[in-house]
Amino acid sequence: MLHLQLPTDPRWVGIAEMNIGEILIDHAYCEQKAASSCISLIVNFYDFQEVAELLTPVVAEEWGHFERVLFHLNKRGYVLAKPRKDEYVIKLNEFIKKGGSRAQQLSEHLLMNALIEARSCERFKLLSNHIQDEELRKFYYELMISEAGHYVNFIELARKINDKNVVNARWQEWLAYEAQVISSLEVRADRMH
Repeated sequence: MLHLQLPTDPRWVGIAEMNIGEILIDHAYCEQKAASSCISLIVNFYDFQEVAELLTPVVAEEWGHFERVLFHLNKRGYVLAKPRKDEYVIKLNEFIKKGGSRAQQLSEHLLMNALIEARSCERFKLLSNHIQDEELRKFYYELMISEAGHYVNFIELARKINDKNVVNARWQEWLAYEAQVISSLEVRADRMH
């Protein structure tokens, strides 16, 4: 369903589990950024009513995830630390096509967000299937389902506001580029992506 061209390095989940505090901190900021990204799309693309309709509930859900990650952090004796640069998202941002119509610009951002949700969904599935902490396993299973829904929503909205064939072709380009990005990043103990 996710169509990611390169799966996560199998070593990642073991490294993540050994450094779960760092992962939770990074994950908290990923949720905050997801909410902020949706708010930015609503504000910047105010002329597309369907953006506000679709993304307003996503903002609330992502912020709720942020709060839940903070709960798990605190429960395990960790505290929120300074946010780190997200190399993965920085590299994806570089692939956004500039110019074109407003619908094309919006479509680019929706596809990037869909890709981030797809990769998050894949990583949450790995965590839900492999880590020992039963409470976190359940938590990440719930988030996996949520992220899959967001992924579908972003893709479907891009197809609604722009030519479906153009969106589908561009999506294949995004998938190929994301695989290159994933292969270029080292497996890190302190990163969700």
